[in-house]
Amino acid sequence: MATVGLDEDAVSTWIAGLGIGATSPLSFRRIGNGQSNLTYAVNDAGSATWVLRRPPLGHLLASAHDVVREHRILSALQNTAVSVPAMIAMTEDSAISDVPLVLMSFVDGVVIDSVATAESLDTDHRRRVGLGLTDALADIHGVDLDSSGLSDLASHKPYAARQLARWTKQWESSRTRDVPGIDSLAVRLGANIPQQQELSLVHGDFHLSNVITDRDDGTVAAVVDWELCTLGDPLADLGGLLAYWPQADDGVAGPFMASTLPGFPTRAELVEAYAQHTGRGVSDVGFWEVLALWKLAIIAEGVMRRMEADSRNRGVSGGPTATLIDDIVARALGRADEIGL
Repeated sequence: MATVGLDEDAVSTWIAGLGIGATSPLSFRRIGNGQSNLTYAVNDAGSATWVLRRPPLGHLLASAHDVVREHRILSALQNTAVSVPAMIAMTEDSAISDVPLVLMSFVDGVVIDSVATAESLDTDHRRRVGLGLTDALADIHGVDLDSSGLSDLASHKPYAARQLARWTKQWESSRTRDVPGIDSLAVRLGANIPQQQELSLVHGDFHLSNVITDRDDGTVAAVVDWELCTLGDPLADLGGLLAYWPQADDGVAGPFMASTLPGFPTRAELVEAYAQHTGRGVSDVGFWEVLALWKLAIIAEGVMRRMEADSRNRGVSGGPTATLIDDIVARALGRADEIGL
């Protein structure tokens, strides 16, 4: 059966010509739960493995899912403290693919992208994984923008205002129904933007499913899925991690339930660990958590729209539902009320 989204013969010929020792024939398999850029495992006849990335199928919003930009970011991070896969090659040759492709190294480890995977780990391991995420965030936010060549990656203007403008526009482009909570949160966030104290590299989508963890000690072996990476306030990433970190006592579901299992740190413990690693003040993190939940709801609506338009974009575990999105909005509204937003 042909692999959806790839011309296997053309891509195999391209990889064989890279001089990386790939032994024909090559096989391709879609991996991960990603609902945006599509990820494939590439295996050769000699049991070597690589990872291939391409944009999603169907019509894309302008500038979305730019794997060429993602390749630039990952290439710039190769000699920093940030753990990322090794970049091998990129092609924009239309004879190989109608969209750009990026080939990178395969990083062995555990991706905790389901409750079942998390249940296979003991409670001590889960705690090490959770706290290890804050170490990885500290490394990302410690990247020297000038020496890495990333200082011109994005605007240096205040990040929160940029995010609100961008995602409001995204919402208008992808909305399939009325969700009053998303509109009211945009107003509340816009009226309570904290002053930006610092500009750093921001991953933009940092959570448990976007890291590969070491099988033995739970540390982060690689951070992946950099397509939303930008320059901005480092607390945005911490708020994003909290948004993707449900607790058992939240009362609403999702988006990923693994962190509700015993052993994983609480959101408050993640904030404390990050503050200790970095020495940064974290008093504004609640704003960034609400902003991240709001963005998450908008992203999920966009994914739902893409799946409705082209079922081939559906991830391995399906995709978001209107009920899940409404729960995310409810959590955002509850958190906004808690912090007086």
